[in-house]
Formats: sequence, C-alpha cells, structure tokens
Amino acid sequence: MNFKSAQLAKNAVKRYYKKNTSQKFVCGSIGPTNRTASLSPKVEDLSFRNITFDELYKTYYEQVDGLVKGGVDLLMIETIFDTLNCKAAVIAINNYLTDHNLDIPIMISVTIVDKSGRTLSGQTLEAFWHTIKYSNPLSIGINCALGIKDMKYYIAELSKIADTFVSAHPNAGLPNELGEYDDSPEFMAKEISALASNGYLNIVGGCCGTGPGHIKAIKEKVRK
Repeated sequence: MNFKSAQLAKNAVKRYYKKNTSQKFVCGSIGPTNRTASLSPKVEDLSFRNITFDELYKTYYEQVDGLVKGGVDLLMIETIFDTLNCKAAVIAINNYLTDHNLDIPIMISVTIVDKSGRTLSGQTLEAFWHTIKYSNPLSIGINCALGIKDMKYYIAELSKIADTFVSAHPNAGLPNELGEYDDSPEFMAKEISALASNGYLNIVGGCCGTGPGHIKAIKEKVRK
C-alpha cells in the first residue's frame, strides 16, 4: 500500500511537470500506528504493553522501504503522540537510509492533545524537541487534534525553541456534535497568514476536516 500510494503520487507529479515548471515534491507520511510504546492499554496493569520497541522498529522499517521504493522525496513522521514510537521511526529511517546509501530529509510533526500543551504521553513541546532534535530534522511541527485557533500559540512557542524549519498542519477546528469540522478556508488562511507574517512558520498545510479549498486559500495568503 505504501509503495503503490507513493508511486501514484510520484506519477501525478510527473504529469504536472508536463504543463508546469514549479518544483513539486512527494512526502511519505508515516503515522503513529494504533499502538503506544509508553502507555498501557490496561488501566488495571500500568506496566502492560501490547507492542515492543523492536516490533515498532520493524513495522516502520518495512513502511519506509515501501515509501522510498515508491519514489518519495521526503519522509514525515506525523501525528506523534508517543515519543518512544517516534524514536523507533527515526531509528528505522536512519538505518534504512544507511543500509541503502540514501539521503532523504525527515520531517517530524507532533500532536498536542489539548490546551495543556502536552502530548498524550505527557511531554511538553520543549521536552519533545530536546528528545528528538538529535535526528536533525528538516522541520519540526504540529499537526492534528487542534484547530489553528488553539494551535497557533504552540506554533509560536515551538518556533522560539527549535533551530530548524517549523510546520503547521491544523485541523479545520474541532469536531462539532455531528463530527464535522467548521473552520472555513478563509478563517484558517487568515490565522495561518498571521503566524507566517510573524516569522513563526515555514511549511503549512491541513489535517482533519481540511480539503482542497482550505489548502488553496492558505496558499494564496502565505505564498509571499
């Protein structure tokens, strides 16, 4: 699935180049899996884990293999809620690139779960950055869980902490009672543009609830 999806995206870029000259890249998205290395799924046994670090490593290594062979230009470890999972992914990527004599940039994007400013496994943004900065990522950022209204404060904080590019991929707000997202393209574009104007952002996009209209509006606001 990873190989074929990367291949499809790469072929789309090749078709784009037939009519356009501006450069486009394919980013291989590496999600957090549905298991956590740091937290127990059993409230009655806090020492229990349903995944090991080595199992996560092997899973990530296999995924990277599919994405790279499919032709991605970048790798993005995203929606990180557990830093130990992230470390397994980083090591898998580094080992894979070393094994195959490749140099592909890594993007890292964490999820802040609520207004406490922490990940699900309890880290602050600053603690998270110092835990993963050894990987020399092309960018560090935040995605998912929050809309730009709540996320913007953490983006500003992260930009002051990190010495690399900063990315933001917010949701289109928080789900309403019907599970839908209400932030309009215009609202997201305005809020993200303000962050960019203050020098807090280098890479922008959208996560849950965002569509082509949101991305188009954001691009038009921040392209300069």
